[in-house]
Amino acid sequence: MIRRLVLASGNSGKLREFRRLLAPLGIEVVAQAELGIAETGEPHHTFVENALAKARHASSLAHLPALADDSGICVDALNGAPGVQSARFAGEPPSDARNNAKLVEKLAGIADRRAHYYCTLALMRHGDDPEPVLAEGRWEGTIIDLPRGSGGFGYDPHFLDVETGLTGAELPLEKKNELSHRGKAIRSLVARLKSMR
Repeated sequence: MIRRLVLASGNSGKLREFRRLLAPLGIEVVAQAELGIAETGEPHHTFVENALAKARHASSLAHLPALADDSGICVDALNGAPGVQSARFAGEPPSDARNNAKLVEKLAGIADRRAHYYCTLALMRHGDDPEPVLAEGRWEGTIIDLPRGSGGFGYDPHFLDVETGLTGAELPLEKKNELSHRGKAIRSLVARLKSMR
């Protein structure tokens, strides 16, 4: 059973979230930066390949199990873009404001605004693990032109949840965690880990 794992991310919010959710399973989560491991690139065209590459990198260097995620927003009318390029849709350096502006601009005059957030989690028990544990989650919505709400991050102010009629930036955090792609993926991963005990 896994007792300690490294999180292949530099995101402090993700670290807090994974620590909170995995603590009841007796799993200690350590940030890769705490072990002197730098982030690796995300060169692949799919979320799952990027998540696996990040987990493999961290696990190989830390000699510990590693957990990584890759996520983004996929817009139907744009053939799934921004997809894996969500964080850098408008180029470098990454900017939520520029990414959102580019997305709204690309959808100008397009009636079909369907979109979804997607998240893949990859857990590798060691760097050469032939059977990584994978979990995924989707959050359905539509893209709106005018931003609403002050919470969230990324595309949340323009992402309208189909169930509540609120944007990701308007939803209370607890409700967002219930609906979101990452929340669904984490719950799926936790269920898988419990079944492996």
